[in-house]
Amino acid sequence: MSFSDLFGSGEHLRNLSHFASIVNLAAVDGEINEDEELLLKRFARKLDISQEEYDKVLENPKAFPLSSYNSIERRLERLHDLFKIIFADHIIDDEETELIKKYAIGLGFSSQASEGIIKRSIQIFSGQLSFDDYRYLLEKEND
Repeated sequence: MSFSDLFGSGEHLRNLSHFASIVNLAAVDGEINEDEELLLKRFARKLDISQEEYDKVLENPKAFPLSSYNSIERRLERLHDLFKIIFADHIIDDEETELIKKYAIGLGFSSQASEGIIKRSIQIFSGQLSFDDYRYLLEKEND
């Protein structure tokens, strides 16, 4: 039975893949501690992961490996998806920021590149765009 047979397809499958990747990152240093588990439960809610799916992923996070991509476009798409989910409640905290940095590195970005991408993405998603950036995006939209 395949992963998609167990958990469905489409957007939910993508959310489940994100969640499994996050669990893998949290478990990379061994046991998932209490603080990490609280963060994982918060991500599960944001990603609409059922309790059954949550338990299945936590039971064996290695069964859901983090996929890295050769294409920068695909890596950015995965980060964009995750940022949309994180900012669904208009808040990103320090724990979420640290985990998304690990996620970006797991996707194949260098540590330095991930720092810049995360910082810029937080500015964009939290509405902290400069006027020049705002104007650039509006002009790009009209191209």
